[in-house]
Amino acid sequence: MFMARAHPGWLGLEYADHGENWVELKLPWNEKLLGEPDRPVLASGPIVSLLDMASGMSIWCTRGTFVPVATLDLRVDYQRPAKERSAVWGRVECYRITKSAAFVRGTAHDGDPDDTVATMAGVFMTLSADPNAIGKQVKAQAEARAKENGNG
Repeated sequence: MFMARAHPGWLGLEYADHGENWVELKLPWNEKLLGEPDRPVLASGPIVSLLDMASGMSIWCTRGTFVPVATLDLRVDYQRPAKERSAVWGRVECYRITKSAAFVRGTAHDGDPDDTVATMAGVFMTLSADPNAIGKQVKAQAEARAKENGNG
């Protein structure tokens, strides 16, 4: 469901595998996703998106349920460009969850998991499962700030 819609669908992300606390997705080779027009290598932006999506899904696997998450911090360190005309796989594990945050780490490779294109680490905020509750909370906080500032 997630792979066919919105940003993951436009990128063409594909499910590859998962475990108790990890997910692996594939970003297929696509000429529309070039970083440089004269070099047939996937751009870094789609690889970041691949790792970001795999991060969220690894959190869902670890929790055993879908809970909305928001990226707070995502660091991607590139070791080398992907091979020409190659797909890239992103494997991310969720290694710690607290009440409001989840911590992930992972890698991206172009066919050999021991020869990484990039490594990554991230922190995600877990949100209420009820989007209306989030909106009510944000509205209440804004009203409280306005009242404190004499605007409410």
